[in-house]
Amino acid sequence: MSTSGIDFKFKISVIGNWRVGKTSLLKRFTKGTFNREYIKTIGAQFSKYDKEIEGDNIRLLFWDIAGQDDFGFLRPSFYRDSGAAIIVYSLEENDLGKSSFNNILNWHDDILRYCGSIPVVLFANKIDLVDENNLDQTIIQKIVNQRNFLGFFITSAKTGLGVFKAFNTLIKDLYKKALSLEITG
Repeated sequence: MSTSGIDFKFKISVIGNWRVGKTSLLKRFTKGTFNREYIKTIGAQFSKYDKEIEGDNIRLLFWDIAGQDDFGFLRPSFYRDSGAAIIVYSLEENDLGKSSFNNILNWHDDILRYCGSIPVVLFANKIDLVDENNLDQTIIQKIVNQRNFLGFFITSAKTGLGVFKAFNTLIKDLYKKALSLEITG
C-alpha cells in the first residue's frame, strides 16, 4: 500500500557500554564506512539519515550516547523523546564483551525508566572477532523474550554483516506503527 508522501521523524537512541561499536555501526549504516581507529564519544553524537518507504519520507535521528559512566548524568536528557532504542553489546570473549553483555539489562532498565515501553532491538556486535559456530544464542534469546525486545541481530560494523537488516527491521517497525496511527487517527 502506497501512501501520499507522508513525512515521519523518529529519534532512536543507540546505547551500550563504551567500545562496543555503537558509532561504528551507525557509520556503517548511514555512510557505508568503517574506521579502524577508536574515537571516544563525548556525551552524545547525532546522525541524520533519510529513507523512503512506500512513497513516505522517513527522517531518522540517531543519538549515539556515550557508554562511559562519566556521562551517566546526561543520559536522561539524551533519551528524551526517543521512539526506539538500540542496545549494543560486544561478542568479544574478554572483559569488555562480558561486561557489555552483563549490562544489557541495566541499559534496558534505563530506557524503561526514561522512555517507557518503546521498541528495543539488541545488536550483538563484533562477530568478526569470534567464531560464530561457537556462539550460543539461547541465553540472548531468553533475554529478548523476557524483555519483549523487537529482536536481536548478530552484527559486524567492520564487515557490515547483519547491520542493514538490523537497522531496517527497527525502522520498518517504527514506520508500520506510525502509519497505522496516521491512518486510524
